[in-house]
Amino acid sequence: MSFDAASAIHSAGPDPSSAHVSLSCLDFLLIELVPMAQRLAEELAKREEEWMRGTSGVTAGSESKRRSGDTMVSTGMRTPRDSGSTAAAGGSSSGAAATAGSGTVGGAVSGTGIAADDDEVREAVFYRLEMLGYRVGLGIAERFSRDKPRFTDTLDVIKFLCKDLWSIVFRKQIDNLKTNHRGIFVLTDNNFKPLGRISVEKHHHGVLQESQPFLFFPTGIIRGCLAAMGIEASVQGETPGLPSASFQIRTAGAKP
Repeated sequence: MSFDAASAIHSAGPDPSSAHVSLSCLDFLLIELVPMAQRLAEELAKREEEWMRGTSGVTAGSESKRRSGDTMVSTGMRTPRDSGSTAAAGGSSSGAAATAGSGTVGGAVSGTGIAADDDEVREAVFYRLEMLGYRVGLGIAERFSRDKPRFTDTLDVIKFLCKDLWSIVFRKQIDNLKTNHRGIFVLTDNNFKPLGRISVEKHHHGVLQESQPFLFFPTGIIRGCLAAMGIEASVQGETPGLPSASFQIRTAGAKP
C-alpha cells in the first residue's frame, strides 16, 4: 500500500456511526454496575456509622473522667464512706453522660430510621452512577458530533440527542419529545433497553422503585452529552411502568 493511500484511509477514519460494541455489553455493564455501586455505598455508610459510634464512646469516656476529676478536686479529703458515695455518684453521672452521648449519635446516624439510611445510600449510589455516565456522555458527544456543524439552538441539540446519540447508544430513537419552549424538555422511550430485561413478579408494588437505580447511569450520559455541546442542565429519570422510561431535562435558567 502506498503512503498516499494509507494517509487517505487514516484521514477518513472509521465510520462514527458503526457499531463497535454490542448492545448486550451495555446491559451486562448495568447488571453489574448498579449492584456494585450499591454494595460500595452500603459498605461506606456502615464504616461511617461504626466510626461515629467509636468517636461517641471516646467522647463520653473523656467527659466522665473529666467530671470525676473535678469532683475529687473540689471535695478534697474524704472518708471511705464518702468516697464510695462520691464514686457511685460519679458512676451514675458517667452512665448518664454515656447514655446521652450515645443517644445523640444515634439520633444523628440511625435515629431517623432505616428509611433515612436508605436515602443516604441511594444518594451515594446516584452520585457514583451518574458521574460515571456523565464521563461516558462527554466522550460520546465529543466523538460523534465532531463532524456536525456547531449547534446554535438548544432545541437542535436536544433533537440531535434524541435521534443520533440515542440511536448510537440504545439502537433506537426517542419515541416522544415534549417541551414548554422555556428550557424544559421531556424525553420518553417506550421500550428503554436497560429496563427491558428486568424480570419482575406480578403485583410487585416496589418494582418501580427498585428499577430506579438503573436509570442513574443513562441520566448521567444525557447530562454529559449536553455538557459536551455547551448546555448545562439537570436531568431526572423515572419509569412510569416497565419498560418505559422518561427523562426530564431542565436547562440552566429554565422556567416552568
